[in-house]
Amino acid sequence: MGEPAYARPALLVLTVLAAVLYTWGIDHSQYHTFYANAVRSMTESWKAFFYGSFDPGNSITLDKLPGFLWPQALSARLLGFHPWALVLPQVFEGVASLLVLHRLVRRWAGVHAALIADTAFLVTPVAVGLFRTAVEDPAFTLCVLLAAEATQRAAASGRLRLLLPAGVWIGLGFQAKMLEAWAVLPALALVYGVSAPIALRKRLVHLGLAAVVTAAVSVSWMLAVTLAPAHDRPYVDGTTNNSAFSMVVGYNFLNRFSSLGVSAASTGSVSAVQGGGGGRGGAHPAPGAPQGAGRSGFSGARGGGRAGAARRAQHTGAPGGGSAGGAGFRAGGGFRAGGARGPGGWGGGGQDGWSKMFGTSLASQTGWLYPFAALALVCGLVWRRGAARTDRIRSGFLMWGIWLATYFLVFSAGSVGGHTYYMGVIAVPLAALTGAGTVLMWRAHRSGGRRAAALPCAVAATAVWSAYLAAQFPSFLPWLAPVVGVLGLAAVVLLVAARSGRAPLAGRLALAGLAASLAAVLLAPGAWAAQVFDPAYGSSGMGAVGPSGRADHARGAAGTAGGRLGRPGPMAGTTRDRTARAGGAAGFGGFGGFGADGTLTADQRRLLAYTTAHRGSAAYVFATTSWSGASPYILAAGAHVLPLGGFSGRVPFPTETRFRQLVASGALHYVLLGGGRDRGFGPGAGNTTTATARITDWVRTSCTPVPASAYGGTAAPAAGAVPGTPDAPDRGGETAALYRCGAGH
Repeated sequence: MGEPAYARPALLVLTVLAAVLYTWGIDHSQYHTFYANAVRSMTESWKAFFYGSFDPGNSITLDKLPGFLWPQALSARLLGFHPWALVLPQVFEGVASLLVLHRLVRRWAGVHAALIADTAFLVTPVAVGLFRTAVEDPAFTLCVLLAAEATQRAAASGRLRLLLPAGVWIGLGFQAKMLEAWAVLPALALVYGVSAPIALRKRLVHLGLAAVVTAAVSVSWMLAVTLAPAHDRPYVDGTTNNSAFSMVVGYNFLNRFSSLGVSAASTGSVSAVQGGGGGRGGAHPAPGAPQGAGRSGFSGARGGGRAGAARRAQHTGAPGGGSAGGAGFRAGGGFRAGGARGPGGWGGGGQDGWSKMFGTSLASQTGWLYPFAALALVCGLVWRRGAARTDRIRSGFLMWGIWLATYFLVFSAGSVGGHTYYMGVIAVPLAALTGAGTVLMWRAHRSGGRRAAALPCAVAATAVWSAYLAAQFPSFLPWLAPVVGVLGLAAVVLLVAARSGRAPLAGRLALAGLAASLAAVLLAPGAWAAQVFDPAYGSSGMGAVGPSGRADHARGAAGTAGGRLGRPGPMAGTTRDRTARAGGAAGFGGFGGFGADGTLTADQRRLLAYTTAHRGSAAYVFATTSWSGASPYILAAGAHVLPLGGFSGRVPFPTETRFRQLVASGALHYVLLGGGRDRGFGPGAGNTTTATARITDWVRTSCTPVPASAYGGTAAPAAGAVPGTPDAPDRGGETAALYRCGAGH
């Protein structure tokens, strides 16, 4: 194929390095505190596997499509249910994504562009953090890359049979990330519609057929759920009408654009109908985060947000940390996604509004290559404007440019919160444009003329931007900003000198300038990505690598202090510091995480043994008033615990009538209630009109409390009590209590 001898060994090195980055410390992985429950349930039965049931009893689904969890559930079935087994599929998806990106860029712009693109993708911090995190985006990223690869091949030949697989891959990406997968369609459709070497009518017919395939694969699971009798399947979380379409379109899509005035009130979305959390539907806690986590982050004390911001300032060098009104943590309300001015915060650095993509929280994970990719895109389109309609180079720049612009606008307009791993789909076109742009501008530089200035300008702009980003974190690698600046200056000087020098010196100067250019462009993101090897930083549960991980550690320490003082603390850390995790959970009065390894406390084990022994023929060992209350028992034992209210605590499942029927029929005998009036942990916490609130009141008045001495405990354990810490009262002022309901209670 005319490739240089070093091409395949270089690709092998990049592939091995990717595998090392993605697997480093995998034995210390943590469960995602919401998704892992579903994976455990999905290993218990194929029915739960298909529907993505949150609990082994198949009572309610996730509030997402389950496709992204199918590989995790299969891995757990084969290798056992361990945190690392749930992360392993994402590692394979990451390595596969790197290889598909290489094939895409090589076919488009050549092997050198492909190797540079792979390197750029590999050193982008969010790409490293993404494929170490058990969330939706790794599978989604791989699917859209495969769709782009299929479209590229189809556009080169104009063959329908090559285009239809792209529709299949987009449909599979939909199963992982829902409507976000369709955001790539404008890029793929325009490339085929513009550049395929066939008549316009045929191009449009082919695109129409591919759209049918895309839609059919995309809605296949939703149709299956819709056609199944409601009594034969679990309730669809996130909705008031038990509709998969409401969950996808209203709860997980329209709600995220409430800042634009978009309303999901007519879709059956629980967030839109019942209020609160508008625009943040479906956001989940990070791995190792407290079990009482709110919808778009983590519940805690209002003052804890200020404490967390102060500690972030110590590690990021942010002047004054975050604003008290920004990245704070609200009691019963969840994380405030935005407003904080500290660069390292979960929502700091302008993480809300149209400028969020340039805020330091996201840009430091994703956007180091913004200037270089932007100039490469402009050059690629302008310099090829006179080429034939079927020009391969121009069509490639068109595809990656529209891909980048579309997702950039979607994330700018929609709610992102602290979910850094969303940005993986941005890292892909940035890497591709960097690879192809380097080759394009290098050739222009060697040819001379006005276009020769493009490469030095791109390097200078990127070096300045990288130095600026690095300077926002002065206590993290303080040498990075000046080194990047020096490399950028050296690269520009060498490239300019090469144009004015004489051969063979000019050739050597140009090659030295190219090497310095690549170093100046890739050093800063590479330094951040390499922090996965440093346990003090590592990667966070939201896909961030670098100082954000250190900020998590600080928050965990703050939670420890809160626990010792007997008052609520900020979010528990997501690093591997078990003490910090335990302290953070205890800071929530026992409603935090139960330990990232899924172990139960002694009191929890005794309660589970008691309810199991007295369960009889009941379908459930007991019910709880939140998913977080059920989580420890599902993760540790696969227990059939009935969670009330879904993820938000406000889903009308089961209704009070249905709950009484379960009790009357003998399907349920025991209920574990948290004390006080706090119903659930979503935006509607404390809402006394929810079905869960009414059920709670009925249980308290109609059922018999079970004394803790009956199962050998001193008090009913709070849902998330941590080993080694006393069971603390919940936020309502009472300890959790077990009740016996039904005939003979």
